[in-house]
Amino acid sequence: MGIRSTTMYAAGLASIGLSVASWATSLRYERAGIDRADRWGIFIGQWAPTFFALGTALQMEETRQETMSEEQRMRMGEREPSHMPVGAHA
Repeated sequence: MGIRSTTMYAAGLASIGLSVASWATSLRYERAGIDRADRWGIFIGQWAPTFFALGTALQMEETRQETMSEEQRMRMGEREPSHMPVGAHA
């Protein structure tokens, strides 16, 4: 889908900031009191772990794809493994 792990990590950090901002805004501009402000802050704050978990999953997938691509290139003879001297074969 084109979404990278760094995008999800950024969304997690943004949701933390948005949580604090929504709490402060609700506390200041709504007359419902601190209970409602707390609910807004907690509601938005619960998004962060989801974004971080998605970022971790995407990072694992990105790493797997990079590893597979490298192995495929080595099998096709395009590149020697970096830990073996040039010309040496297993």
